[in-house]
Amino acid sequence: MPNENESGGTEHLIRGARPLGGEAADILVRGGEIAAVGPQAAAQAGASARTVDADGMIALPGLVDLHTHLREPGREDAETVASGCRSAAMGGFTAVHAMANTDPVADTAGVVEQVWRLGRDSGRCDVRPVGAVTRGLAGERLAELGAMADSVARVRVFSDDGMCVSDPLLMRRALEYVKAFDGVVAQHAQDPRLTQGAQMNEGEVSDRLGLAGWPAVAEEAVIARDCLLAEHVGSRLHVCHVSTKGSVEIIRWAKQRGCDVTAEVTPHHLLLTDDLVEGYDPIYKVNPPLRTAADVHALREGLADGTIDCVATDHAPHPIEAKETEWANAAMGMLGLETALSVVQHTMVDTGLLDWAAVADRMSAAPARIGRLTGHGRPLAAGEPANIALYDASAERVVDPAAMESKSTNSPYRGMRLPGRVTGTFLRGVPTVLDGKIQ
Repeated sequence: MPNENESGGTEHLIRGARPLGGEAADILVRGGEIAAVGPQAAAQAGASARTVDADGMIALPGLVDLHTHLREPGREDAETVASGCRSAAMGGFTAVHAMANTDPVADTAGVVEQVWRLGRDSGRCDVRPVGAVTRGLAGERLAELGAMADSVARVRVFSDDGMCVSDPLLMRRALEYVKAFDGVVAQHAQDPRLTQGAQMNEGEVSDRLGLAGWPAVAEEAVIARDCLLAEHVGSRLHVCHVSTKGSVEIIRWAKQRGCDVTAEVTPHHLLLTDDLVEGYDPIYKVNPPLRTAADVHALREGLADGTIDCVATDHAPHPIEAKETEWANAAMGMLGLETALSVVQHTMVDTGLLDWAAVADRMSAAPARIGRLTGHGRPLAAGEPANIALYDASAERVVDPAAMESKSTNSPYRGMRLPGRVTGTFLRGVPTVLDGKIQ
């Protein structure tokens, strides 16, 4: 497997793929780069080139995830960097951003460098650590932002994800600080006072079930405040896992004002709704919670028109005992890496809201740009890094979490029939997945 300083020495001739869903074209991969695309690819291939049959497969730039929980260090029972990277490769990802809520928290140069090295050693996916905004995610003092940015991990994204930076003065200082190295603060928008004890989306279903409601305004108020703060100090803000119609409207308004704000939506918020909680199955317990059908519609429209910049999985593995328990005591979070592209096809492509070129933008180019990640999110063209995902959009599968590469099985799509299947993933010219199997 290649690390970040290596590239594949073996030539691969990918035959018959459809770059961005267009006309079929061969792709020649050599020395970690795309050597040729089109009729000339076969002519330029050496006699020892390995042929990959990709007839009819969609070829996309390797996917990039801005929001992945790899759990290591501290919760290796749920996931490790190595298992998470295998899961990412199976989902077509060539780079992920590892969130900071580990144990110890990734709030120092030492911890982010440990995560970065674990990712480098795994070889199947580039891992960019996300640094904590505050020490210990406590929301009281800024973490070592500059030291993490200057470390070998080159941290550019900072987030207390799982916790909101609710203090406006502290948030302002973080936004000001990251300007020095073109960083971005990724906010988990959740007012803690408005969501104390909350169990699910506040609405008709929560009233009927008697569960404490999680109001949309708790997310929307923080987003509005932070957009204004970012505009005031001239800094970059990224909004994690947008989940409500009102949030989409606020982000659209902020962009129209010229605020430097970007946003992400998760696959599960594009598909699942709060009525699934009717059965009290904790597999559907997540933060932010599943919302209404109207919210889902707004999120899809926002992703389609560019108000929401990208899809991010919020891949959140948990051990069985953390999910197979009473709803109130269950952990929040869902698996997402190995099903993300299928859910996006189902909700956005098959509905006519996005074409495959737009999928490449929302799942590769945009997250790479937001995270300032070089070498990823690049066009499928000669001279570009050979980070490639091959996807069979005509396939169908029944989701089986036990067959996934993750150490955990808390997928909300278990037993669901979804379209599409990743058949191949290349990281700098080296296959990490071939014929749908991890390499």
